[in-house]
Amino acid sequence: MFEDLREFCETGVITPERMRAVDRNSMALGVSGLQLMEAAGLAVVCAVRESSPSRVLVLCGRGNNGGDGLVVARHLQDSEVDVVCPAYGSATPDFLAQLAALRACPAAVHEVRVPADVEALAPLFARADVVVDAMLGTGAVGSPREPLLSMVGLMNASPARVVAVDVPTPGARADLVVTFHRPKEAGGRVAEIGIPLAAEICTGPGDLLCLRPKGPSAHKGAGGEVLVVGGGPYQGAPFLAGMAALRAGADIVRVASPVYVPDPDLIHVPLSGRVIGEEHLAALVPLVERADVVLCGNGLGTESHEVVAALAPCAKRLVLDADALRTPLPAGPETVYTPHAAEFVRAFDRPLPSPLRDRARTVRDAVPGGAAVLLKGAVDIISDGRRVRFNRTGCPAMTVGGTGDVLAGCAAGLFCRLSAFDAACVAAYANGLAGETAAAGRDAGMTATEMLARIPEVLYG
Repeated sequence: MFEDLREFCETGVITPERMRAVDRNSMALGVSGLQLMEAAGLAVVCAVRESSPSRVLVLCGRGNNGGDGLVVARHLQDSEVDVVCPAYGSATPDFLAQLAALRACPAAVHEVRVPADVEALAPLFARADVVVDAMLGTGAVGSPREPLLSMVGLMNASPARVVAVDVPTPGARADLVVTFHRPKEAGGRVAEIGIPLAAEICTGPGDLLCLRPKGPSAHKGAGGEVLVVGGGPYQGAPFLAGMAALRAGADIVRVASPVYVPDPDLIHVPLSGRVIGEEHLAALVPLVERADVVLCGNGLGTESHEVVAALAPCAKRLVLDADALRTPLPAGPETVYTPHAAEFVRAFDRPLPSPLRDRARTVRDAVPGGAAVLLKGAVDIISDGRRVRFNRTGCPAMTVGGTGDVLAGCAAGLFCRLSAFDAACVAAYANGLAGETAAAGRDAGMTATEMLARIPEVLYG
């Protein structure tokens, strides 16, 4: 499968947030953090050996960047190696594992607490042929604190060649930056460390890292307000979508519909008549303008498309599903479209080829500006016109009616806090995993309602 999908791997500078997601996805695929650390350290060792140094000084923090540095020191036992690291502070488990391994090696480990401890090691900085900067990684913000700050000062004054691990510590000079998988900033040398392609191009647990927890001062509505416009011919669909939006994190969900399905967690906005029509616009427009996200289409039928087209420009953010996916295709300032294959062909007027690679190209090329498309299928395809992501969660039991409404509602709830592309990716992953969990290995007999309670378990643990 993946040999045909290399073109969808992103290139260029990667943000620290996305790199953390890729790392986490890689671990979920069976490549442990220690394996990644070992590969990263070996890549730096190759760069260090290029100048044939006799004395190497490795400066480490107590995070995973420091763990990479400890791997470097362990693989340079044939040289004179000294390691300097803080003696206190929180440390990652992988750092501690690497430190335990290094203590069985001839490398000298100097643990420092205060600037005076660092100053006492000044001769090591003066004699070193190469200094390895493994103090702070991509998550560092602001100036380093002591004793790292003093370590940076002595390193900058040293005549040694400086090789930085992944990124230079803030305020530190670097003659070479060895960065892993993709560059974290312009320049540097990229080293592959064995991250599977699927960790980059497929959704996974790492994608959930973009969900920020609510602060202790959060108030009602902080999770966002969603308006679902649907129902009439099919009364259950908008209420399933509304409950999914709540389960995905929205705080307030209104369902504007001619039908009522009792549910005390949802606010029903009653609309007269059999279907939603233009006579309802006066009541709907203020609700659309108020909502953070508007979801249209679930259970709507074929007679209300002009209403959706009129409401779309009024929405801050818009999710279109099911019967709203018709031409002319409505669009808001930011829009998520969630079609299955037949709806995609109908809405975007493009045939969908069978090969996954060609299908992904078609989806990517069809995405309007400011939008994301989540094409549902055995493998979901998500694109914002530039990036492409594949989702492989889900199971055969999810062919039951209503699972698409749950997905659309989940996307709407997440869209209150995430970008269109991130909301679509996380919704696809969470919806599929919720279905797998609810089905419990069965290939039939599950209902969409059973998925609802599983969504927050997947998203928020």
